[in-house]
Amino acid sequence: MANLLLTLSLWLLAGSHFVRATYYRHHRYIPHFYRYREHTANTDNLLPDVSNPVPEVTQSGGSTNQEIPEVFHPAPESVHPMPEVFHHVPEVVHPAPESYLPPQVHHPAAPVPPFSSRVFYGIMFDAGSTGTRIHIYKFIQKDPVELPVLDSEMYHAIKPGLSEYKYNPEEGGNTIRQLLKIAKKTVPEEEWKRTPVVLRATAGLRLLTEEQAEGILKEVREVFEESPFYVPINSVSIMNGINEGKSHFVALFPLSCKLKYSFLTVGILDLGGGSTQITFLPKSKKTIETAPSSYTARFSLFNNTYELYTHSYLKNGLIAARLATLGALGADGLDWKVFTSPCLPKKYRAEVTFGGNTYKVSGIPDGYAGYKLCYYEVQRVIKGIFHQPYEVKGTNVFYAFSHYFDRANETGLISERGGTVEVRDFKKKAKEVCNKMTKYRPISPFLCMDMTYITCLLKEGFGFKDSTVLLVTFFFCVSCLYCCFASSSEKITHRSQLTYRLLWRELYLDDH
Repeated sequence: MANLLLTLSLWLLAGSHFVRATYYRHHRYIPHFYRYREHTANTDNLLPDVSNPVPEVTQSGGSTNQEIPEVFHPAPESVHPMPEVFHHVPEVVHPAPESYLPPQVHHPAAPVPPFSSRVFYGIMFDAGSTGTRIHIYKFIQKDPVELPVLDSEMYHAIKPGLSEYKYNPEEGGNTIRQLLKIAKKTVPEEEWKRTPVVLRATAGLRLLTEEQAEGILKEVREVFEESPFYVPINSVSIMNGINEGKSHFVALFPLSCKLKYSFLTVGILDLGGGSTQITFLPKSKKTIETAPSSYTARFSLFNNTYELYTHSYLKNGLIAARLATLGALGADGLDWKVFTSPCLPKKYRAEVTFGGNTYKVSGIPDGYAGYKLCYYEVQRVIKGIFHQPYEVKGTNVFYAFSHYFDRANETGLISERGGTVEVRDFKKKAKEVCNKMTKYRPISPFLCMDMTYITCLLKEGFGFKDSTVLLVTFFFCVSCLYCCFASSSEKITHRSQLTYRLLWRELYLDDH
């Protein structure tokens, strides 16, 4: 019997381990109710020792059998870890990444206040050889999308030019102060701090030495700095001849609304006091090929590149040419020398100031005077100096201003509004004035000399034909362009925006 019980116990123990092993393999986790069964490792006594044995139970009518009690122990505090393969690792599924879109919150659109017109001002000084001119521009922006348009311009001039103060720069600065007083009265005080002020000097200062010119420019800068207006970087400078030519060409764009000709076929002639310029867009490659390299310049505007023929002839402006004709320009002994010419009335005698120097000039009391003698003297000043462009003898139309306008208006060739003349008209009028100097002397004693010089400059200098058409007008300035806008309402928007771009680029420089 004992052997039978022992065998039965061993089978039950083996079956219990088999069942548990199978359960673990299928479910991979330990149930909470599982209680650990501990067995002895003593093979001599397979039954555990019991301190309080169960009393034997005697059944009637049968033999007495001792039962083997099953002792249950609580699970130990620390359960031996099961192999990793038996532990359930939950599968975590991550959704595909999506671009993060912040929650959209819809707010009612705020009402857009109506755009109110804005007003801008700009102050430009043109410092020429014979005088300094101030231009005060007013721009109005009526639409936030469109560029401001030119509304008006105030113009005032003062003589003499800054170059006359090469020995006294402080006095030259005072002339700028006088013009700035006009600007203060024109520009509202609340706009002073954001209104740019710019000065560009031309041939008058180019004729001076570098030291003399810089002394004047330094004085002007100090006057600007003490003013209440906005002073951009490089607000005071001297323009070179090429830049003058480019600016003339650019201005042909808005001016073309007043002309019957395309701006691509119109050239520019400027006759100042110290220099004269010619600028046009060649139609023939030969013009560029035969011109000196310094007489051409590439220029880009509105995504187009142009190769211009442009040159400025220093010391060949009208006032400088007078002294050159007299043989006085660059001469010494100015205190005692008197310079004479048959281009002046016989009884004329005076002192002329130019470039800070004073010259004594007069006619020839006992000599001859008239057009032929005057033309001969003027021709010596021009001969061998000017380059004659290849195609100026063609059908090009040239726009002439500054002293071209002054002399043509004074002699009756054109009205104050300007007009169209041919080169032969200047020649005809020059002969008339020189042969009747007494009649025209009240206008100017230099009128014969000036008209003869213009005729010789156009014919002998640039090489124009007698039939070349010249469109002569007052001054190549924004006021002329503004009048041009008013004459063609359908072009006002485009032309005004163009003018704004050109002026604003010059006034509001990169640092503004």
